[in-house]
Amino acid sequence: MPEIKVVNMAGAEVGSMTLSDAVFAADVKEAVLHTAVKSYLANQRQGTQSTLTRSEVSGGGKKPWRQKGTGRARQGSTRSPQWTHGGIALGPKPRKYTVKMNKKVKRLAMLGALSAKVAGNEMIVVDSIAAAEYKTKVMADMLKAIGANGKTLVVLPEADAKVIGSLSNIPGVKTTLSNTLNVYDILNCSTFVAAKAAVEKIEEVYAK
Repeated sequence: MPEIKVVNMAGAEVGSMTLSDAVFAADVKEAVLHTAVKSYLANQRQGTQSTLTRSEVSGGGKKPWRQKGTGRARQGSTRSPQWTHGGIALGPKPRKYTVKMNKKVKRLAMLGALSAKVAGNEMIVVDSIAAAEYKTKVMADMLKAIGANGKTLVVLPEADAKVIGSLSNIPGVKTTLSNTLNVYDILNCSTFVAAKAAVEKIEEVYAK
């Protein structure tokens, strides 16, 4: 079982934690992670883009000139795609970009993402993350003290408005809860910071 040290908000080591093999030492399958990321990004798309076809553009009901005898190409409407202010040919229409994944694949992807962070020494466990007031400096000092560099994902066991509000002003830092964690956010950060209670909740759900 992987062992990871537990630090406090000042960066001092206050103990260690034995992580579950089932959750933090699982096989990392790149194909599954790729599918999970693709699914997440595709599902963020609203798919509401829409262009007007020649039948939907207003006007153009009258034939611009007679069929023969003008020396010009025949035209049936001024709303054909080749005309200025005409309709769009083969343009985008509202559609769903959803990429579905079954539960087993989602689970494999989550376990692989968490295990990759532990294997890459990119996971930091903090005994408790709390804030007495809305103070960005307190959270910034904590991240510096524990060695969180680059893009950082902070995982909390439950919503704490003061902690979330204080972290929201720091560039490159994202906050999430243990029950809303997703594969894309885990892989998209260079440092995975989790409260000890959040790690326990993650193991409670995925170690079954």
